[in-house]
Amino acid sequence: MALLDFDAKKNPTKAYAGMLGLAALLMVFPFFAAQFGNSWVRIIDMALLYIMLALGLNIVVGFAGLLDLGYIAFYAVGAYLTALLASPQFAILLESVVNQYPVLGETLVQLMGPEIRENGIHLSIWLIVPLAAAVAGLCGALLGAPTLKLRGDYLAIVTLGFGEIIRIFMNNLNDPINFTNGPQGINLIDPIRIFGVNLAGEAGTNSTVVVGGFSMPSVNAYYFLFLFLCIAVVFVTKRLQHSRLGRAWVAIREDEIAAKAMGINTRNVKLLAFSMGASFGGVAGAMFASFQGFVSPESFSLTESIAVLAMVVLGGIGHIPGVILGGVILASIPEVLRHVVEPAQQALFGHVVIEAEVLRQLLYGLAMVLIMLNRPAGLWPSPKHEDRPDHDVDQPTKSTGVVSA
Repeated sequence: MALLDFDAKKNPTKAYAGMLGLAALLMVFPFFAAQFGNSWVRIIDMALLYIMLALGLNIVVGFAGLLDLGYIAFYAVGAYLTALLASPQFAILLESVVNQYPVLGETLVQLMGPEIRENGIHLSIWLIVPLAAAVAGLCGALLGAPTLKLRGDYLAIVTLGFGEIIRIFMNNLNDPINFTNGPQGINLIDPIRIFGVNLAGEAGTNSTVVVGGFSMPSVNAYYFLFLFLCIAVVFVTKRLQHSRLGRAWVAIREDEIAAKAMGINTRNVKLLAFSMGASFGGVAGAMFASFQGFVSPESFSLTESIAVLAMVVLGGIGHIPGVILGGVILASIPEVLRHVVEPAQQALFGHVVIEAEVLRQLLYGLAMVLIMLNRPAGLWPSPKHEDRPDHDVDQPTKSTGVVSA
């Protein structure tokens, strides 16, 4: 990755030139890809959501060295919270409360008003996003609190169980009170609006968004929103990495006993890692729910957790540009294969030899094996100097020619 160097301290000219070139490419991409169909832009929209997830998991796994196999649970928390507060689902929930507990239900109806009983709650997504981040962060702290003394495989097993518990809850919290609508999922989720502009496009516009006389497909509008959010997440994680807290995470990752001996409160620092990583997952989940307009438990399986972890490992654990690269590759390849592999097999062999979904799993496994064998640190590993400030690097002092007495 010598062509891409974003270290402004080391080589500012090359770094800023690379940033400008990348920014220009990102701005032009959706309009170029739309020439081949909006589905290609939608693939990158989903890739940007996965990048947000991977950056959040990178805080836990990459910075703090805590193996988390249940990270997708925080994604589910953000998505279902959005579905509950921005769709007719709350009306269904309220009706089930009235049927099961009439006194409590009627009290809630009187407090909230009959309109909510009919239509549900439809809060703005910009009120839900900070709430999703806070609730997911709280869930991260609840997961982290009982696992503070666990490491390695034991921590992985506990977090895996937590992720499965959340998925099973989402699958079964439809009786006696219908919170999640069970396996059927929740639909009719409100799309995202920015200054009154519906990013899904108004009715009758064929999913076209009009801003100031300029029109674009809905997937392009979501692309720019998700790109902005990814840039914001990158900025926050970069600042965290080089903060005092980030140095504490690295110290715990390298040697927890030594970190504790140096006075670092390892308990609080670990909890902050779980909470901050989870909050990014909650934000990504809120965006996912509004983008899709539908959520169901199948979107939050163990496979998704492993896929996000694979993005972090494949790109380079602890290295933000590497994590982004891993996210783009592993989020895009399966969808590209779905469009390319089967037609290619039809052209070559006259029939489909291997289905795209099967080939996706084979390539996941093959990629991880090859990366671990040939590049154990990932495709774009963290530079050696990144974990230590420049003034901490031991430098030989220049000789003055004067010998001390």
